[in-house]
Amino acid sequence: MDFSAHSIIWVLLAGLVIGAIAKLLMPGRNPGGCIITMLLGIAGAFVGTWLGRMFTGNENYTAHWIMSIVGAMLLLLLYRLIAGRRN
Repeated sequence: MDFSAHSIIWVLLAGLVIGAIAKLLMPGRNPGGCIITMLLGIAGAFVGTWLGRMFTGNENYTAHWIMSIVGAMLLLLLYRLIAGRRN
């Protein structure tokens, strides 16, 4: 995996876009700012990859946009449930 500054910037931008789309698709109040949105999108890609591997049985499956957004939406739902209990 390439960890150059250029690839890290692209990962952060893709995470921001994925997280923003997930927040737009989820109704209700969305906690967190720009950094949380980026982390949500990046982690959503990992969750989407895990779900895809689990359901397809393909060990080489990697999440694309749709599964990354689905993963980010699941994480956003969990984040809301946890943050809602604290308040």
